[in-house]
Amino acid sequence: MDPQVTLISVENITKRFPGVTALDGVTFDVRAGEFHSIVGENGAGKSTLMKILSGVITDYDGTLRIASQEMRFASTRKAEAAGISIIHQELNLVEDLSAAANVFLGREKRTALRLLDDRAMQRSAAALFAELECQIRPEQPVRTLRVGDQQLVEIAKALSQDASILIMDEPTSALTESEVERLFRIIDRLLARGVTILYISHKLDEVFRRSDRITVLRDGRHVKTLDRTATNPREITHLMVGREIENVKLSENRTPGDVVLEVSGLSLPWTGHARTWRLRDINFSLRRGEVLGVAGLMGAGRTELLECLFGTSPERPTGRMVLEGREVHFASPADAKRAGMALVTEDRKRLGLFPQMNVRENITICMLQETATAGVIGGRTERKAARDSIDLLAIKTPGGETPITGLSGGNQQKSIIARWLRTRPKVLLLDDPTRGVDVGAKAELYRVIDHLCREGLGILVTSSELPELIALCDRILVLCEGRLTGTFDRGQFTEHSLMEAATRRRDE
Repeated sequence: MDPQVTLISVENITKRFPGVTALDGVTFDVRAGEFHSIVGENGAGKSTLMKILSGVITDYDGTLRIASQEMRFASTRKAEAAGISIIHQELNLVEDLSAAANVFLGREKRTALRLLDDRAMQRSAAALFAELECQIRPEQPVRTLRVGDQQLVEIAKALSQDASILIMDEPTSALTESEVERLFRIIDRLLARGVTILYISHKLDEVFRRSDRITVLRDGRHVKTLDRTATNPREITHLMVGREIENVKLSENRTPGDVVLEVSGLSLPWTGHARTWRLRDINFSLRRGEVLGVAGLMGAGRTELLECLFGTSPERPTGRMVLEGREVHFASPADAKRAGMALVTEDRKRLGLFPQMNVRENITICMLQETATAGVIGGRTERKAARDSIDLLAIKTPGGETPITGLSGGNQQKSIIARWLRTRPKVLLLDDPTRGVDVGAKAELYRVIDHLCREGLGILVTSSELPELIALCDRILVLCEGRLTGTFDRGQFTEHSLMEAATRRRDE
């Protein structure tokens, strides 16, 4: 198909939810075979628009045309039949099924007797995982996979549908740099086949790496569509937020205080695995008023380290942990919370949100005792606490009574951070806190983290983005295969030095 031919026409698309206009008269086009990026802050309407294109949302105003033919998909099956596949930002996997079963869910391969053909599905899934250059076993239950591997299963699921239009909604949000490189190799092959790709990302380096054109949405409206070669990241950022985002300068003139947390000899067993341990002999300290980063590739043990500190590790760790001069042992998260620890998990959908609750309830659920009198929750106090948190973190929501599932992914994440800040912790553990958060919201979160740090809070933060750690942190620990392979002070760390430590062999 001629690459200048319009394949998708979005004409005056409008979608309203109770109290929110998610899309307001959006109009633009996508050419056949192009890599077309859609950017905007959280809440700009990107994911809503993609859900309309893929048949997830069926009730909207406006017109959608595919190859000049007007379409209104009644379901995702109808969209798939038209050659459209989507990789959702929020993973849509059945945790108790295997990786192969998830890849072919709803499109199961069957034998001549109409029985499920597990072997055929596992063979096909293995081929897809090989194409993605990953080591996932097809028979492995999805619940045993880390978020990054689950995201690769979601990508394999979309690739298995052999779509002519592929929508990627934040596909790299849980991937390491090497996995992002693998994904873009796959993208190059798909584009060579003539697949049209709609790509949503907050990472402008990815957007400018491959895009033919870039469409900017803001507050549910179409702002502009530009050729990549005719613009630059600064202009796109300004169009996204309607204001200049200045470079956030952090860590300057901080003066860390006394040691608030000391960890020595921390090890986490790994029963049944050849390596026998997930973490091995980890030693570090964290001071009040310090941001300590944890870097490492996927499988290095970043999340496992935070889980050990918060009492949620799959097995009981060994070693010694001292909090404010007192040795502590946490048998559960409740113990850790009472002692002054707080953890914001990397997987907000599965481990962070209470989807049946509204924004207010999600923010205040850890502080209800403080609002209660004689066992009765004080509604006025609770509502004020939620409003204060919404204002502090600039959470975009019509109000505290809005369902948490009605917020964008980034604003859901900010609500979870607000929840833990209400517990007034001594140590705040942040596991990849800006995953799926746009450039404007990231800058706001960075300022919040810096403010909390300067007020004396000790913060331990992991991130899959090395520039983020370099901007935020006073010191950075580097893990490789469960071992501590480097500790860097500000002024010492660079992307090169951190990556070198993250890839250091165990015998070095």
